[in-house]
Amino acid sequence: QGWKSLIVTTLIVAVSLFVVVVNLSEKPYFLLQPVFGQSLSGHLFKPPYRADKPHPGYLSIPKQEPLKLHCELCSVVSSSGQMLGQGLGAEIDRSPCIWRMNNALTRGFEADVGRRTTLRVVSHTSVPLILQKPQYFLGQSNDTVYDGKGIVYNMLKQAAENYPHARIYVTTEERMNHCDTVFKKETGKDRIQSGSYLSTGWFTLILAMDMCKEIHVYGMINDTYCKSDGYRKVPYHYYEAGSRDECAEYVMHESAPYGGHRFITEKSVFAKWAKTHPIKFFNPPWQLS
Repeated sequence: QGWKSLIVTTLIVAVSLFVVVVNLSEKPYFLLQPVFGQSLSGHLFKPPYRADKPHPGYLSIPKQEPLKLHCELCSVVSSSGQMLGQGLGAEIDRSPCIWRMNNALTRGFEADVGRRTTLRVVSHTSVPLILQKPQYFLGQSNDTVYDGKGIVYNMLKQAAENYPHARIYVTTEERMNHCDTVFKKETGKDRIQSGSYLSTGWFTLILAMDMCKEIHVYGMINDTYCKSDGYRKVPYHYYEAGSRDECAEYVMHESAPYGGHRFITEKSVFAKWAKTHPIKFFNPPWQLS
């Protein structure tokens, strides 16, 4: 009952939280220092890949050590229903680093999404879902990285103590402000004034561009997909059968006056980044002009 009360309070107090699940049984990778404060068309997403330079934007719990992670190739697997029925699991599992988001399950969906997870990014609203199945998400097969502050921080610190194979990191306030700044520079809109929340996908792509030399994104639709003729109607999450339609969810969030994710706007920014950074989109493929 104590955990339940903490979880409820978390949703009220937490500002932003991410869970990164790292499988330490694989080859270790090292995160490299990004170049801050430069134009988006310049070196912001082209960091020098130096294995001796840790990332200052993510600090471990409880030791407050910076995260070190670098992957030659990262496969970012979307939680979208676009993953269903495509049989890409084996291809994804061949990737050196496999990133997933929030509480996206692999069990029961291996043929389409793969079995392996190298790293997982989780928003603060999904942390209670992760902690409902700690053995699955925090067990020895999935050593984990988390971030949070206040009550959330204490919850994750306790989780780290209960699952010593997990690695947990908190996103610094400076890093969160940096992600807000990127959104404003790319869209011309202040995130807070426009009443929006950055999606987990937004933070994941920025994180990946710091840590990955090449990025393959699976199951993410582009900004015009929902307006195309005969688009594929799929559930918002592949692991939630019968859940709300993905495009309906996107349109609802894009037009929400306050508290919505700007999924469509974010996808247009991702397309721009892909022109200057080695990012490729699969299932469905993106046509980048």
